[in-house]
Amino acid sequence: MTALEAVAVHLPHHTVPIEAVGERLGLTPRQLRLFRRFHGLDQLRLDPDGKLPDLLGAAVDALPELRGRERDIRFVIHARSMPVAVPYPLNPLHDLLQQYGLGHAQAFTVTHHACAVGLLAVDLAGRLLAAEPDPRALALVLAGEKTFTKDAQVVPETGIFAEGAAACLVSADGERDRVLSYAVRQRPEFDGRLAEDQDLLARYQREYPDVMVEAIEAALDQAGLDLSDLALLLPHNVNQASWRTIARRIGFPIGKVVLDNVTSVGHSFAADGLINLHTATTRGLLERGDRYLVAAAGIGATFSAMVVEH
Repeated sequence: MTALEAVAVHLPHHTVPIEAVGERLGLTPRQLRLFRRFHGLDQLRLDPDGKLPDLLGAAVDALPELRGRERDIRFVIHARSMPVAVPYPLNPLHDLLQQYGLGHAQAFTVTHHACAVGLLAVDLAGRLLAAEPDPRALALVLAGEKTFTKDAQVVPETGIFAEGAAACLVSADGERDRVLSYAVRQRPEFDGRLAEDQDLLARYQREYPDVMVEAIEAALDQAGLDLSDLALLLPHNVNQASWRTIARRIGFPIGKVVLDNVTSVGHSFAADGLINLHTATTRGLLERGDRYLVAAAGIGATFSAMVVEH
């Protein structure tokens, strides 16, 4: 059974109020009021001087469980929301392998699930490791991206992106943080330019909660669990308002939804689930045997949920 052996997080020290980013992007005062008052955004963690290898490398540096186990890494997977991150022929992922003694591993990027791709990467890592004959084999999943274009900085009327990063060691089997289920719901009719198509944006916002709930319920059904069995729900950090709506719709206590990082960190692409898991474990919000659900949505549109046992 796929297990998350260890999770590390890097949050840039530089914090920026959303108004500073909004001014640079040309957001109106009304849009900024919406983000702050309704969506619950406050500040973003950004590294204006760092590049993508710096961001991912800092997450790897924060993962001491990797030390001495480099030869056990079979796969390195970058869970990337944006289809393109650097111009050809640059390849920061392969540069990172050499830096950390992982040149022997098979490395690649998974994308096209947008901000839900982190869960896809964990599931894929487990599937690949299940075929490995060596029980010590591990995969390293990396998540984190730079806000290098306007599309990589804001989702219209919904959220503003940050530059947090995470690194996760995955094994084919383990005693803690075992993946019990993984469900995906895709709605390709929402693949388009939301910033330029107001009708598409309105339909996406209207149907978003229902499809997210559908993915959550599918993951719970696969795991043979009910909402009452969950100790926590770890969301993606797009905003607080959407998760309050979803929690109210499914009757889940909002106090069990880890929303603190929406305000203090921002939406870090596909890294949110791992960032929130790190927050939950470091704050002692999970006890051994607790079940929790990680949920994420990516424009395009993909809705994913994963149930895990701590």
